[in-house]
Amino acid sequence: MNYKLLLFLLLVLVSGRLAAQVKSINEAKYVSIGGIEQWVTISGDDRSKPVILFLHGGPGSTMSQYDDAIYGYWKKDFVLVYWDQRGAGRTFGRNAPEVVTEDYWIENPLTVERMTADGIELSEYLTKHLGKRKIIIIGTSWGSVLGASMALKRPDLFSTYIGHSQVVNGEEGFLNAFNLVSKLARDARDQESLEKLQALGPPPYEDARKSGQLMRIIKKYERENSTPAPASWWKVASEYDNEKDAQNRYDGDDYSFLYFAGHKAMGIKSMEAEVNFMKNGLHYKIPVYLIQGEEDILTSKELTKAYFDKVKAPKKEFVLVPGAAHGHNQAVIDAQYNAVKKALNLH
Repeated sequence: MNYKLLLFLLLVLVSGRLAAQVKSINEAKYVSIGGIEQWVTISGDDRSKPVILFLHGGPGSTMSQYDDAIYGYWKKDFVLVYWDQRGAGRTFGRNAPEVVTEDYWIENPLTVERMTADGIELSEYLTKHLGKRKIIIIGTSWGSVLGASMALKRPDLFSTYIGHSQVVNGEEGFLNAFNLVSKLARDARDQESLEKLQALGPPPYEDARKSGQLMRIIKKYERENSTPAPASWWKVASEYDNEKDAQNRYDGDDYSFLYFAGHKAMGIKSMEAEVNFMKNGLHYKIPVYLIQGEEDILTSKELTKAYFDKVKAPKKEFVLVPGAAHGHNQAVIDAQYNAVKKALNLH
């Protein structure tokens, strides 16, 4: 009798573990999107949970290479999707030649329209592959350009749009950042930065290197006035910690930023200059949450709030995060998590 009972309990235990394994999901593979193979990872403790697609910034600043230190605890409640966008990370490495030249950059342009179409095609794949009617999108910085564009164009695919460090008007935002950081440098009597800013002059620029120089000064002041993320967040996971992946991330970041900023000498048009949601992005058919760092210089709270006030949506919320700048820290992650829970009416 005891033997039969023991056997029964063992079968129940094994069956339960098998069921748990079936419910979880952990995929990392290339998916055909926009005519090329693009790197996508999908993970969660329960594949029946709501799906969140993260749209990284940069445009080349991929997230798939980081371990679960940032969003790992979300896996119990959600299925998390990371995507190396066209021109970034493993997607860049899969499609670029072994030796990347300026000719390759020029002959393979990146545009907001092309990458928005990629994001929509990926979302269609995810809904079908995971058996979902709709998914949630969280876009950060450049990812907010894609996220807003995708949500505006195909609201049928998405239940909620969450924009973090929302880009509203590319050229106006960059000029505003120049003026803000110039004031901060004057107040700090930072002669070195003031001389660099004077040499650059106000944007827009026709040289991507000038945009990069201004970004470095902006990041310096954002670091000084905000709470950083833990260094452990940016530790590269072992499967991505190799020379080939590191080179692909580096080259993809250069390539993507070149098209984001624009470079007249090579005939490369700026994607940033195309962005003006004040003009063509005010009417959403899905709920919108905008998460804004109070110390963000690059996409300032003043411009984001002005945009938010004009947005029409079934539901909208503006979340100002003290101590946060343009990037991620724990307070930003908490604000994103709370927005997702609110959007899904979860407690």
